Amino acid sequence: MIIMVNICLKSKVKKLRDQIDDLRHRYHVLNDPQVTDKMYEGLMDELRKIEDEHPELITPESPTQRVAGEVLEKFEKVRHQVPQWSFNDAFDRDDLDNWQERILKILEKKLGHRPGDIDYICEVKIDGLHIVLTYEDGKLKTAATRGDGKVGENVTQNIKTINSVPLKLKQSLDIIVEGEVWMSDKILKKINKKREKNNETPFANPRNAAAGTIRQLDPKIVAERNLKLSVYDISGGNIPETQAEELKQLKKMGFLTDDNWEICKTPDEIMNYHKNLEKKKNKLDFWVDGVVIKVNQKKYQDLLGFTGKAPRWAIALKFPAEQGTTKIIDIYVQVGRTGALTPVALMEPVKLAGTTVTHATLHNFDEVERLDVRVGDRVVVEKAGDIIPKVVKVLDKLRSGDEKKVKIPTKCPICGSKVKRKDISDKKQEKSAALFCTNKNCYAKELERISHFVSKKAFDIDGMGKKIVEQLVNEGLVKNAADIFNLTKGDLEPLERFAEKSADNLITAIEESKKITLPRFIFALGINHVGEETAQALAEHFGTWKKIENANKQKFEEVPDIGPRVAESLQSFLDDKQNKKLLSELFDLGVKIKKYQSNKNGKLNGKTFVLTGSLDSFTRSEAKAAIIDQGGHVSSSVSRTTDYVLVGGSPGSKYDKAKDLGIKIINENQFKKILG
Repeated sequence: MIIMVNICLKSKVKKLRDQIDDLRHRYHVLNDPQVTDKMYEGLMDELRKIEDEHPELITPESPTQRVAGEVLEKFEKVRHQVPQWSFNDAFDRDDLDNWQERILKILEKKLGHRPGDIDYICEVKIDGLHIVLTYEDGKLKTAATRGDGKVGENVTQNIKTINSVPLKLKQSLDIIVEGEVWMSDKILKKINKKREKNNETPFANPRNAAAGTIRQLDPKIVAERNLKLSVYDISGGNIPETQAEELKQLKKMGFLTDDNWEICKTPDEIMNYHKNLEKKKNKLDFWVDGVVIKVNQKKYQDLLGFTGKAPRWAIALKFPAEQGTTKIIDIYVQVGRTGALTPVALMEPVKLAGTTVTHATLHNFDEVERLDVRVGDRVVVEKAGDIIPKVVKVLDKLRSGDEKKVKIPTKCPICGSKVKRKDISDKKQEKSAALFCTNKNCYAKELERISHFVSKKAFDIDGMGKKIVEQLVNEGLVKNAADIFNLTKGDLEPLERFAEKSADNLITAIEESKKITLPRFIFALGINHVGEETAQALAEHFGTWKKIENANKQKFEEVPDIGPRVAESLQSFLDDKQNKKLLSELFDLGVKIKKYQSNKNGKLNGKTFVLTGSLDSFTRSEAKAAIIDQGGHVSSSVSRTTDYVLVGGSPGSKYDKAKDLGIKIINENQFKKILG
């Protein structure tokens, strides 16, 4: 009798969940409400009551679990199974044409001809917060922010509160999808009205509001703010042959997708789509900051691949920047880590793209002269790419005559040393647009250099932000980057902002940072013209720091994408006595560069794995990460192109299919041996 009751209850619970999920999907995804809110809540109350009385029936994907769990203390880090990229930007037709020409040249080189069937898909670039959703067996496993592209924050508890996100897919798939969390203007106005009533600072714009909401540690607050999540990409699992099919498949799976996409054949068609979207963007529910253009065919995407930061097969064509007018209060000079002097305008507050700005870069003194910008001028400012404010025009007809011209400095404003323009060609006929401080030990330059050295993309020393660096420099404890590794707990404890625990934490973080990858080490040195991508290219080409140290300008120019200017900068850095001394001190103090392993040369390069069953020594995510780190690929389904099937406990049908197809089946111990 008890068994019969349980079967009946399970059946009832399943029917309730299916009905609630169908109504949720119609309301929040299809915008087709079938019942009143009261009726929907009645069904939810009925389900909650059964689950309260029979907690053994509760599952993570139950609709009642969307807002569940304790308030978090912090967000845990999660390593992405698939690297997260950002798009390169285009701002006009010339940029678009140049991008198309670049990719066609690459395809021509690889195929022997320019493809005649290539087309492009244009999608709305939603201005929100990027989120990665991982489903296993059709159930939501994790939701993570982009972070640095390799590691994000686990915000699953908050994402589950968003009703447009299915907790369970219609099929039992292992899949990774990507999308954008956003808030509508309508919801933002309601929230800001409430915040103002409570004497709280209103959110500047929907993007900031969405990002701030996902950063809440209490999921109940997130649930109250009615966020949406639109999905636009399958980045792990079975990926269709075209982006258009991908979008259609995502919609069939139950995700909220944006339908304003279009397939275009030519740049003319793309520009027409861009123009039409710009006209109607303010009528959409979400903020839009441009158009994402992707090569539609997956086969061409695979051939084009990625640069260090972005896919070659996609680009974001931005809308013209929002402009405003304001007054220049002052123009001061900032000294950067390379010694470059940058004029910066201090302005009366002006609102751009929803945020209030008071500073704008003037780039260099050639630009100051070109604009003829003066202290006291009324100017037009804009946010380039909706990020960096810059002065674009002086309203000289509004001048009163009291405006003051800017004098080009002859001395560094920090250390008083002479400034000069650098030679940027071998013949010394070309000079840099920027002025540089000639003092290699200028305080401001060293401060910026040390801050760069400890930053997240370099040594990533947790707890050592710019203010701490400045404090350590001011106290005379740190004169260069190597001094960081000489610090002791006793040095730190007497300082303001430090107590025993914080001093301990920083010393531990410094010690842990001593083991560093080769690309990060190169980037940390702050060599002129050497950013992340160039550092990666150098690491891949040379493999060890010793080989880089022993190389010369000619050898550097053999590295793909490195020209004479960068090669000369590298040579100059390595020849400098102060830099040689710094490098020697770093290694003497225990800095060790990890053995460099390129994915291209990984043990598993070109090998495809499928995972099935429960693993003991690894989580599934860890096993996938290990495969990807070694250059391998992980698929969710077995086919004739599969190289290995990694089998754990209680394997499913993938194991049977692998046997039928004669695919090599390995256990965890064999997998460990392959990894080495």
